[in-house]
Amino acid sequence: VLQLLKPKKSQAVQRIVFHEVTPEAIQAALDSPREVDENLVRAQEARRVVDRLFGYSLSRYLWKRVAPRLSAGRVQSVAVRLLVERERERIAFVSASYWDLSAQLNAGVGGLKTKLQRIDGKRLVTGRSFDSATGKLQEEDRVHLDEERSQVLAEALKSSSPWKVSSLESKPGSQKPAAPFITSTLQQEANRKLRMTSRHTMRVAQRLYEGIDLEGERIGLITYMRTDSVTLAARALEQTREMISETYGEEYLPPEAVHYKTKAKRAQEAHEAIRPTDLTRRPQDLEKFLDRDELRLYELIWKRTVACQMVPARFERTSVEVSIQHDDQEFVFVASGRRIVFPGFLRAYVEGADDPEAELGDQETHLPALEKGQELTPTEVTAEGHATKAPYRYTEASLVKKLEEEGIGRPSTYASIIGTIQDRDYAFKRSNELVPTFTAFCVTHLLEKQFRDLVDTHFTARMEDELDDVADGKAAWDALVSDFFLGDEGAPGLQKRLEDSELFYPAIRVGDDEKTGEPIVVKIGPKGNPYLRRGEGEKSLTASVPEDIAPDELTLDKAVELLRSREGEAPQVGVNAEGRGIFLKTGRFGPYLEVEQTEDEKEAKEKPRRTSLPRGLKAEDVDETVAAKLILLPRIVGVDPADGEEVSTAIGRFGPYVKKGKEFRSLGSWEEACDIEMAKALEILAQPKTRGRQQKKILKELGELEGAAGAVNVLEGRYGPYVTDGETNASLPRGTDPEKVTPELALELLEKRRNAPKKPKRKRRR
Repeated sequence: VLQLLKPKKSQAVQRIVFHEVTPEAIQAALDSPREVDENLVRAQEARRVVDRLFGYSLSRYLWKRVAPRLSAGRVQSVAVRLLVERERERIAFVSASYWDLSAQLNAGVGGLKTKLQRIDGKRLVTGRSFDSATGKLQEEDRVHLDEERSQVLAEALKSSSPWKVSSLESKPGSQKPAAPFITSTLQQEANRKLRMTSRHTMRVAQRLYEGIDLEGERIGLITYMRTDSVTLAARALEQTREMISETYGEEYLPPEAVHYKTKAKRAQEAHEAIRPTDLTRRPQDLEKFLDRDELRLYELIWKRTVACQMVPARFERTSVEVSIQHDDQEFVFVASGRRIVFPGFLRAYVEGADDPEAELGDQETHLPALEKGQELTPTEVTAEGHATKAPYRYTEASLVKKLEEEGIGRPSTYASIIGTIQDRDYAFKRSNELVPTFTAFCVTHLLEKQFRDLVDTHFTARMEDELDDVADGKAAWDALVSDFFLGDEGAPGLQKRLEDSELFYPAIRVGDDEKTGEPIVVKIGPKGNPYLRRGEGEKSLTASVPEDIAPDELTLDKAVELLRSREGEAPQVGVNAEGRGIFLKTGRFGPYLEVEQTEDEKEAKEKPRRTSLPRGLKAEDVDETVAAKLILLPRIVGVDPADGEEVSTAIGRFGPYVKKGKEFRSLGSWEEACDIEMAKALEILAQPKTRGRQQKKILKELGELEGAAGAVNVLEGRYGPYVTDGETNASLPRGTDPEKVTPELALELLEKRRNAPKKPKRKRRR
């Protein structure tokens, strides 16, 4: 801005800096202006230039070696590599089994459930005792029970006595509240608790920051949402303490305000933590002004802000050991419990966890009252088998956490990075996991082979350090950029390395076909689709890789099955009306049925008749009857006598449907698509078209209302009740009884929804 305005030398131009959007901070900044820091300007320019040189150069390289439309980035490529490395761990993982015993003992109400921990002083094997890559036992000094021995022990110990409490210990414990939200932790918690993506979280937070119309006045509800600082403004601390005192009582208020320190590497701390602008605006007071996601995210921020200034929770942790002698050996069973003595901040907020099996902090495990030496009687002793589990894939939350821990990227970039990874087909979502694609594998394999240092976590972190040196005036920005791209005689830069890189097209090895001995690999086609290839040259055989298969699921057996399906060795599952064989094959979009062709059809290069298996129908469930029915689709039902148009049924992207001209109606099942008769088909086509895939249950009819596009009804939806006029859908505020929705409220909700910002369409994964 200063360069564009070109002020005269006589005009004094200064910059003001404030880290909080509060009257006090802004006034202090006005009172203490400073000159524009050219070092900071150059550091930002250097970062932008390096990122563009990295991204533009390597992206073009990927287009030539892998597939078009791919992209690389200084942070993005490292994030993709993290996903791939985790999937490699899953592929290399070898499951191991182990057994233990559990005993239910009569010890008052609910009894006491214990686990066998030691036999004659030696601990039992657990899941952590095995090498994840080999499945071999690493801790040889532990007792490894198998199924046979554990079953024998269970029967023997159940009839043995006495079972005695040999140890009983109680210890106090405490848990401190988490710091207020910064960008990364907000994205993590929204993903864990609300199942919101990082990109969607930032869009919703942006709306809360920009402002919501509250009874005619536009008010920003939260502070700036792109920040890496956990600092709260003085006025926010004061208001939070007042809120805690009024809402929860003085016993929940620490003697002084709690101040947090930023743990993230290279934090800039340009803004304060994310908090409500006014804590007196409680979530329940804003239900009628916010949509579902806005309210949920605001409630998360509100609770976290309040909780961070409350006293720690206090616990009492109890552990008990119960011993039993059998066959001259001592068996020790253990149980542990935790009782909340004082809830503290847990009254307001409980932090989520990345581990799906982790318990939340507010869960208690109560043990009955026991005494040392007390004798107990077993009511049940059970042998339990376990198998070690492959490492969990990254979720958006855990990936953001990992990037932050490694000092990679900035808080404001995490949402766009994760969004780009999915848009470029490097990963797809399954449940809440980020599953890397074979494209990600090939790209990572290529970059590791040719530019390993550039996709190393330490490179990106080291570059941030060098950029910080530029910001501090310790290094020249142009030298940093030149060394990176042009290099010198001793160390070639990116440009030279690209020119000298060997011609290499990445392929992911699956294994060797036992029948032919030829290697099987996965490659990426010119349109970006992964495919299997067995052998080389003209004798090679290829087959599409199903879209929804994860790399760790493409075993050698599965790859051979796909190739043999392509080779014509697919199993025959039935015959059609003409007596031709129906074969079950697997393609890019999953399993499908194909009718055997005649020699004339093959010579004419006609496409064989095919039909995909409908969603929910597994390949192993396809028998002769099912195959004979499905192969009829798409099926011509007949001709409408009223207008002479053809009526047909088929299975589409959203399931089975009936069609006439440009009119489509969903059908209840694929069987109906195979069996439906003309009269029923015309009856369904005559029904008015409904929005969505299924007819929604009507909870309340409000009829035709002025200003609405059509009849207004309250319907039952997947995420709760909502009101609709056929064109616009609006969720009901939380806690609203559908039966009590008035015409006035319905029109108000519909109008608000119509005027809400449009959400960008999600890009379909290829």
